Amino acid sequence: MSVEVRVPTLGESVTEATVATWFKKPGDAVAVDEMLCELETDKVTVEVPSPAAGTLAEIVAEEGTTVGVDALLASIGEGAGAAPAEAPAAAAEAEAPAAGGGESVDVMVPTLGESVTEATVSTWFKKVGDTVAQDEMLCELETDKVSVEVPSPAAGVLSEIVAAEGTTVDATAKLAVIGGAGAVAAPAAPAPAPAAPTASGKDVEDAPSAKKLMAENNLSSGDVQGTGRDGRVMKGDVLAAMAAPKAAAPAPAAAPRAPVAADDVAREERVKMTRLRQTIAKRLKDSQNTAAMLTTYNEVDMTETMALRKEYKDLFEKKHGVRLGFMSFFTKACCHALKEVPEVNAEIDGTDIVYKNFVHMGIAAGTPTGLVVPVIRDADRMSFAEIEGAIAEKGKRARDGKLSMAEMQGGTFTISNGGVYGSLMSSPILNPPQSGILGMHKIQDRPMVINGEIKIRPMMYLALSYDHRIVDGKGAVTFLVRVKEALEDPRRLLMDL
Repeated sequence: MSVEVRVPTLGESVTEATVATWFKKPGDAVAVDEMLCELETDKVTVEVPSPAAGTLAEIVAEEGTTVGVDALLASIGEGAGAAPAEAPAAAAEAEAPAAGGGESVDVMVPTLGESVTEATVSTWFKKVGDTVAQDEMLCELETDKVSVEVPSPAAGVLSEIVAAEGTTVDATAKLAVIGGAGAVAAPAAPAPAPAAPTASGKDVEDAPSAKKLMAENNLSSGDVQGTGRDGRVMKGDVLAAMAAPKAAAPAPAAAPRAPVAADDVAREERVKMTRLRQTIAKRLKDSQNTAAMLTTYNEVDMTETMALRKEYKDLFEKKHGVRLGFMSFFTKACCHALKEVPEVNAEIDGTDIVYKNFVHMGIAAGTPTGLVVPVIRDADRMSFAEIEGAIAEKGKRARDGKLSMAEMQGGTFTISNGGVYGSLMSSPILNPPQSGILGMHKIQDRPMVINGEIKIRPMMYLALSYDHRIVDGKGAVTFLVRVKEALEDPRRLLMDL
């Protein structure tokens, strides 16, 4: 009896992952909770433990494969290593009669996942007449959530393609037919796969979706900077390489022909959006259409906060073992302001408004793979040192790709600091279902009129984006003014004013 290894829950809004690395191979003995493989999403890296002790009998999703939530990754057999050797043999014996007898096997649309009822055939990797091995990839389907690769259910010959590329099929449709000829010869074929290493100097296999996209756009692995495990090229890397401006280098190498100008080169390319990209575009627009988003601005004189930080930062670090930054001041100021204006810390649920009597503060952090928002829970109950410690720890885990999805869920309010990148002013976008997000910006010396005199002061623009369905203009302005007051006179934070 075998135990299935499936993709774990990836977290809110994350519907797919890429198999980055297998730590075990078929035939290896595994213990309960021993790490089998590593998945990469657009937010975090997820390690998949073994659900049972036994032998890794079969790997269903190879490295580079894109999988959805609850997809089958592998199976664990009983015993200490006999299963993997026997399973393929048994499969071969099972398929042999079909091959010899000329029977055919239908290739059906695999399970697409909850709420997904149709898919589009994006690419066929094989053509009619090609010999295929069992579990060899035949085609790729695209749904509005994930890309799904369809393996061959049996060894044989691809005798018919029922659903051509571009066809939309439902969850029970037949895709192709595998005939019975040439069944056993094919399995020896995987050897020539790593052809790209010589060009890129890598000995890892790029993601199948990335290889397909590179082939369609006349790119090689050497043209793309891989960000996957061990330099593996992922689909997003290819898209980034395509979007990057071309260096004006290898233009006319042998340019005798006179005006071979830009007019002779395709200046536009029309490419149909994938179903996944269509869904992303739709949902982004839906989120803007759903919330009545509005942004209000103010500015804060950072003189007193900067002076207080400068005076105590060395003593603070010596006592608490963590540096004193500005984020703890802003977090504390926001927590105080949220007590006075609780609707900024609330959310809409149907026709109800849910007020939160706690603050789970989301702190946006930039990482090499993109922006993530780890959540500091019960920030309103924490000291400056506890907040700084939590921010430092979450930031390091974010940069290392070690944040779990649970650590990025449940926030009630968010702070985003675009100032670290030099942003002077921006309008942050709400993080649904939250009703407010504070945007911090660059601290810049500006001339200000203080008691009738012009003085140079370190000023920062603040932006509060809020959901006008819950938060009125008065509440939004009051919130920003309270944050401004707390930062311009940090003693107010100590007095709870």
